[in-house]
Amino acid sequence: MKNKEIQEQRIKGYFLQATKDLLKSEGLQSVNVRNIADRAGYSYATLYNYFKDINDLVFLCVYDFYGECEQHVREHTKRQERGIKRLRASIRAYVDFFVQYPGIFSLFFMENLGSFKDKGRATEIISFSLDKVCEEEWNYCVSKGILQVEQVELIKSQIRHATLGLLMLYINQRVSFPYTELINRLYLQTNAILESCSPGGGRDGGGVSVHNSLISIKVK
Repeated sequence: MKNKEIQEQRIKGYFLQATKDLLKSEGLQSVNVRNIADRAGYSYATLYNYFKDINDLVFLCVYDFYGECEQHVREHTKRQERGIKRLRASIRAYVDFFVQYPGIFSLFFMENLGSFKDKGRATEIISFSLDKVCEEEWNYCVSKGILQVEQVELIKSQIRHATLGLLMLYINQRVSFPYTELINRLYLQTNAILESCSPGGGRDGGGVSVHNSLISIKVK
């Protein structure tokens, strides 16, 4: 790689990191050309030498943030037993990532993406991010007969909507319960969905599960 190309990539990286830092700390409302340029240490005119507009930068941030979320989930679940246990752990790690970075959650799920040049691609990355970070375990559970292949898409959809709903309420402070209660409710919801759809109740052993949105009781 030539020196000019190396310098170009480095300057692009400064602008990208500056945008990511603003999104994480202050949200999309803080992202404008001058703020990005100030944080990157360059003039705002320089930004347009490397990017068409701010939307280009924000889309790259979406892609990078998804990669960070995926890495976070992988790092926090690699020691878990494969199957349902790692699937549950992956869902929790996904939630923990957004609790740690509420600005990213706001960008992903609360901002209008209508002006994005690559709106369709960005929407797909965002909307199915939970499914994707758990994809290996979904496939593993199907391959081992833990979950039935014809039900997996329904289970994914139910868990995705329940998880994002909880996060939306928690991050927007529409509920008063603490983080520990968030995780407790996450487990209850996840268990209820898995137990209602999987041949073995999503657990080892037999028995019949009785559950609703607040309780999950296994009757031997």
